[in-house]
Order: sequence, then structure tokens, then C-alpha cells
Amino acid sequence: MQRKDLSLGPGSVPVTKPNRHPATQVRQRISALAQQSPGRQSGETALAQKRADVRSSPAPAELRLRSQERSKQRPRVRGRGRGGCGSSSEMELVEELNKLTSAEGRNRKAVLCQRCGSRVLQPGTALFSRRQLFLPSMRKKPAVAGGSNPDNNLLQDHWLVNNMFTFENVGFTKDVGNIKFLVCADCEIGPICWHCLADKNTFYVALEPVSRE
Repeated sequence: MQRKDLSLGPGSVPVTKPNRHPATQVRQRISALAQQSPGRQSGETALAQKRADVRSSPAPAELRLRSQERSKQRPRVRGRGRGGCGSSSEMELVEELNKLTSAEGRNRKAVLCQRCGSRVLQPGTALFSRRQLFLPSMRKKPAVAGGSNPDNNLLQDHWLVNNMFTFENVGFTKDVGNIKFLVCADCEIGPICWHCLADKNTFYVALEPVSRE
């Protein structure tokens, strides 16, 4: 047999064939993974830390015990209604206000004088408001203006009117300091309303000395 000469001739360029041996590819893959290992190790470390935190967190039973201990340490605040009757009076007051006021907080019914039944406000013309105000006891108009009766009532539930022309039938007393009281124009019994002269657009009609239709 003749042997073929495979030696390179002059001017020939050696050709390097790529190494496709499987072992070489495995080593390259391992080397690439080794370069990425720091990030993967940090992620695995964070995951292990989270698992350790979950294991060390208190169990639900322990959390319930802690909540019960805290609730025992907190002072209990009891609701106070009118006359100190407790939460039942508060519920009755809320139900009564829901009957008297609309969703917008306005009066559902007409406001009347408690003595003679004269109409003071039309339905939907006043807003419910809470403010502690002193009103003298119900009596005739001259006595209200003169201040002959020192008895005052501390009232907090009112109908707020923002315009004096909203009223249907009221009378004004003489000024008492910077306060003017409003009475029923027909029977002149009052006061039923409190008005500060410094605020011309604010009139407080007390709920107690009036009735509703």
C-alpha cells in the first residue's frame, strides 16, 4: 500500500478543528457554573435565612396569649349615654337621630313650637349639629330678654340654620350681650334658638324645646 503524504506543503495554513469531545464540553459547563456560583450561593443563603426566621417566629397560640395579656392591660372605656345609663341609651339616641335626620344630616320632619304648634322650620331646611350652648328656661319673651330668670339649660343637640329667612315663624329678643335668642312668634315662648351676633349666618335651634311633625 502506498502511504499518502499528509505533510503541509509550502504556504499552507494549518486548520484547527474545534474540540467537540463530550468531556471537554462538560468541563466548560462546570467552569461557567463555577463563575455564577457566588450569586446563587447568596440567593440560597437568603432563602435559608427566611426559613430560619419563619421557624423562630412565635406560634399562633403564643400570639393569642400575648394579645390576651395586652387586652387585660388596656383600660376599658364604657360608653355614657344621657343620664349615665350606658350603651343602651347611646343606641336609643342613635336610633332617634336616624329617625330625625336624612342621609345628608337634614331634618326629616318639620320643626314646631312645643307650646302652640306653630311651624318654625320646613323639612330639609336645617342640618343636625352638636354644640354645647346655654339656653334660658322656657318663658315669655320679655323675661327672656330681661334675664330675670337665671336658670339656664346646657343643650348640645341643635338644628343648624345658615340663613335667617329660612325660618317660618320666629321672633327675636333684645340683645343679651352679644347673644340674641329666638322665640316663637305666635306665643312668644322661648327661647328655642341661640344666635351669636358675631356670626350672622349661624342659628342653633335646640331640639329639646321644639317638637316635630
